Amino acid sequence: MRSVHSNPTSPPPIRRLSAAVVAEGVTHAYGDRRVLDGVALTVAPGVRLGLIGENGAGKSTLLRILAGVERPDEGTVHAPAATGLLWQEAPVAGSALLGDLVDAAIAPLRELERELESAAAALGTSPDADERYARALERAEAVDLWSLDARRDELLDGLGVGALELDRRVDTVSGGQRSRVALAALLLAQPDALLLDEPTNHLDDAAVAFLATRLRAWRGPLVFASHDRAFLDEVATDLLDIDPARAGATRYGGGYSDYLAAKAAERARWEQRFAEEEDELERLADAVVTVAPAVSHNRVMRDRNKPAYDRHGGRVQKQISRRVRNAQARLDELDATRVAAPPPLLTFQGIPRGSQILDDDEPLLRVHDARVDGRLRVDELKIAPDARLLVTGPNGAGKSTLLSVLAGDLPVRGTAVRRRKGLRIGLLRQDVRWPDGARTPRALWEERLGGERAERHPLTELGLIAERDLDRPVGRLSIGQQRRMALALVIAKPPHVFLLDEPTNHLSLGLATELEDALGGYPGAVVIASHDRWLRRRWHGAEVGLAGGVLGSAA
Repeated sequence: MRSVHSNPTSPPPIRRLSAAVVAEGVTHAYGDRRVLDGVALTVAPGVRLGLIGENGAGKSTLLRILAGVERPDEGTVHAPAATGLLWQEAPVAGSALLGDLVDAAIAPLRELERELESAAAALGTSPDADERYARALERAEAVDLWSLDARRDELLDGLGVGALELDRRVDTVSGGQRSRVALAALLLAQPDALLLDEPTNHLDDAAVAFLATRLRAWRGPLVFASHDRAFLDEVATDLLDIDPARAGATRYGGGYSDYLAAKAAERARWEQRFAEEEDELERLADAVVTVAPAVSHNRVMRDRNKPAYDRHGGRVQKQISRRVRNAQARLDELDATRVAAPPPLLTFQGIPRGSQILDDDEPLLRVHDARVDGRLRVDELKIAPDARLLVTGPNGAGKSTLLSVLAGDLPVRGTAVRRRKGLRIGLLRQDVRWPDGARTPRALWEERLGGERAERHPLTELGLIAERDLDRPVGRLSIGQQRRMALALVIAKPPHVFLLDEPTNHLSLGLATELEDALGGYPGAVVIASHDRWLRRRWHGAEVGLAGGVLGSAA
């Protein structure tokens, strides 16, 4: 049977561990684009499965199929009747009230409340009435009915929306606030199985920590999609990598740290097998060329015994022929089945021209007493040639504004921003802007490198843009693909000062980790603005905080 939603008019059953969520051979396509191909999974009660993969790999689609909201083209799904789904964007009418989100989620519990009151009023009138009350009381105790309002307030407070009036219309609050209320409502309803699509979107650190604690205590099956690597590490017991480059999906035990270790071991095995096969191919090719001369029949004929000499020569030639054929057959077989070379890891090749400005300790950038009215105030900031600076702060604190000022894209009041002569600054924006969205990645790459160099170093070698997207208008690429293209152009000619605004947004988890590792050895200054908890935890450079547009001192 497929997953269905619980009937809001019927009282919930006695609370118990739910059955597993099971998918078998799930395949789904949109038009001619297949997003899921034979996905199989089993999520038992107490298992918390994190879905990871590229944007567009099918994580949201799989969650909707598991919830019964969408039907797969092929395959079957089994899930508890009470399966709750958190959408990335709550599908609710703008005229609805926030309280409606909560009321819809707990409607079965309110029905149980009314049933208990009705049964209590009929107590003593008949044995059936007494039995009815006993059943209702047992269900109420199982779901802790009397703490419902207190739990509602606790969830709303913990997710940072406790101060919101629930009689406000949905269209009068932000999308983030609406999503938080929807998440609180879903957790309050306590379905038998929980499916969450990017649950940490719009949550601050305190709310994420609160949610992680709640989910670790969840007793039913949990499947969630997330780009939050720290959250995956804290919550997941298993990860399912929905990689479009693979056949189906690959499951890993543990959290994100365990996943990284497994992927590193995978790559090491891949590299070792590739090297061994290349060595074997070289040996076999050499054998085909050299085996004949090595065993050739070249002894001097004695006693003018030509028949014997010829017979011996024939045996030698057969031996040569057999060895050559065997080597060639093995060479052909290995050549047809050998593994592809592992894709190169993301690296920065070096700063081309003008690198002499990095040779001394003088700051590349000096900001003193700079103001952007109503948005930013910087009393003093210096960026050294080898700087590694992390800028933190809540949304709206001024992080993007600061990077735009450093890049020279925003005018400032005050003493001004001083830059070294010949300094090249590159900014990877959150929202990539293309002067001409009709240009293709291939054309942009050739313009950046020049035709000859672009031919020697094709864009596809970086693993950032797929071959099929090289000639698509850049303005029609996804947000993630556009950011990868912008990153490719930086890699082509690294600047002296590399500014990155939320660099892990819209990147796959693997690419985000590669980028962070590559930046550790960047041959210039790096300034990153990020709220990414995983990046912040692993940061080893200086750190400054922004609050209300005011830059604090470096830590």
